[in-house]
Amino acid sequence: MALFRDRILNDRSRFPTFDDLMAERDRLIEKHPTTTWVLAHMAWHTQDLGRLGEIFDRHPNVLGEVGAVLYDLGRQPRFAREFFTRYSDRILFGKDSFAPDEYPYYWRVFETADEYFDYYRDYHAFWKLYGMDLPDDVLRAVYYRNALRIIPRMPTAVFPEG
Repeated sequence: MALFRDRILNDRSRFPTFDDLMAERDRLIEKHPTTTWVLAHMAWHTQDLGRLGEIFDRHPNVLGEVGAVLYDLGRQPRFAREFFTRYSDRILFGKDSFAPDEYPYYWRVFETADEYFDYYRDYHAFWKLYGMDLPDDVLRAVYYRNALRIIPRMPTAVFPEG
């Protein structure tokens, strides 16, 4: 049984590659230009934000959300800051789970210029993080304004003015 399982799991030709999956996703986006797409985990391109920028440039109906990819953003704070500033209207704050004890790590990466601090999960990243020191207008866009823009009839009373 284990031999059969190992042969199946090691036969990678049975599964599409990452690039094949991303190309299929991109073709789907191309076919539906009037649909608003929110690509979870920044489309899994936080290790190559230039690639994500190309998607944003080609498709004005695409947004990305930052859940589960903080570890990539915090290791390239200067480029990530430029990216977030350029595409501030295309990025949403999001999380895979309601875990309030993790939010301070997001705030620290997004809001400070802190250097060389630990990530909260050692199984995601073994490197240190750095703050992006995002401007307030970018933070407001990422934290709530973009969501208010794309989600019809979303209650606004809980969000700050300004």
